[in-house]
Amino acid sequence: MTKTNKNEFDSLIEDIINNEHFLETKKDLHHGTSKYEHSLRVARLSYKLSKIFKADSRVTTRAGLLHDFFLGTRKEKPENSYLRHPVTAAENAKKYFNVSDIEAEAIKTHMFHQVLLKKLFPFINPKEKASIKEFKPKSKEGWLICASDLLVSIIECERFQFTYVANVALLLLFNIILFKN
Repeated sequence: MTKTNKNEFDSLIEDIINNEHFLETKKDLHHGTSKYEHSLRVARLSYKLSKIFKADSRVTTRAGLLHDFFLGTRKEKPENSYLRHPVTAAENAKKYFNVSDIEAEAIKTHMFHQVLLKKLFPFINPKEKASIKEFKPKSKEGWLICASDLLVSIIECERFQFTYVANVALLLLFNIILFKN
């Protein structure tokens, strides 16, 4: 990252990474690291991809940082569950950081690849309910957050590599079919 880009990135996230509520994510383990570190990696990749794909860098970077902004683990509360935590994260982002609707939508839809996988294989997390319509990204920024989280998770979770590679393939296939024009 160039010095100019690093300065821009830092200014986009400064209010979030210094917030007492967001700092709580340092205590939560996520993909074998802290939720804080995972979110920072997703934000960095999202920022870089926003530059490549000419997306809104502010929206993409901040939504990337806040995509897993739920406190506690996924198993502690029903609203933090595997497919519902994006809704909790979006609500928390609105509550603590007054994010825009497009940022909240990008946060809420970051698990779309898993929703697709669940529809194909309903025996995965059978208690979880999620609608494709509700969780499909509606913006370029939303798609970038979804892809960034998935790619960062692949690197962080080597033990689940096959699952994540399958998810990336599914996401790419869906994009090709959906945007085939």
